Amino acid sequence: MEILGYFAALLIGLSLGLTGSGGSILTVPILVYLMRLSPVISTAYSLFIVGITSLVGSVKFYRKDLVSFNTAMIFGAPSLITVFLTRTFLVPAIPDHIVNIFGFDLTKNILLMVLFAILMVAASFSMIRKTSLKPDAEEDEAHRIHYAAVMIQGTLVGLVSGLVGAGGGFLIIPALVLFTGLDMKLAVGTSLFIIAANSLIGFLGDIFHYNIDWTFLLTFSSLSVAGIYIGTALSSKIQGEKLKKGFGWFVLAMGVYILTREILFA
Repeated sequence: MEILGYFAALLIGLSLGLTGSGGSILTVPILVYLMRLSPVISTAYSLFIVGITSLVGSVKFYRKDLVSFNTAMIFGAPSLITVFLTRTFLVPAIPDHIVNIFGFDLTKNILLMVLFAILMVAASFSMIRKTSLKPDAEEDEAHRIHYAAVMIQGTLVGLVSGLVGAGGGFLIIPALVLFTGLDMKLAVGTSLFIIAANSLIGFLGDIFHYNIDWTFLLTFSSLSVAGIYIGTALSSKIQGEKLKKGFGWFVLAMGVYILTREILFA
């Protein structure tokens, strides 16, 4: 199972390189079900893996001048604060046994996996459906930025990232396009930078609470990063949109599986 888990790490980066999003949402399930780590430590490790992988991706976009640092600061400031506070204080404060409802024992591990599965289902719909996000081209970028909406969305992304250890790109990209007026390519590059910053800052909050297996974490992350380079090389030969839709159906199936497993067979 561990060998399969390391192979899956390569697939995380591969899917990111091919489709531009979605791959990192499989990190927690891979760590929990293949590498046999607890959901709590898996969300912590996922932040580091997603952060490093997204950082590599954002550098590639930066070299093409496709990262808006001003927009990243507006969106990222509330998001960074929220994700750090969530990992440092909120997640450790959640009790191991939360409540017992009609014989069902809701634990911290089950809660995190259920929240993650819900996120997977939501993300899958954004990958499956064909959306056309277009900013209002007639307005100047400075006037298009809806600061309140951007900051609220940034706070939400920080909370989601902190709780479940996922990047939240499917939330960030539409927000950047609709609320700040960035075009899609610039939004993707900026999103990767925000995800990298969010994830790595959130991971810093975990260092105070968990013993980190750096050998495993760096090995797993290296495979994921290698996958990005392979995926990027193949992206010109494979239609990313069709692959993304198929991957969305897979993520949906995984989300439903996790919900069923954690609620009915816990």
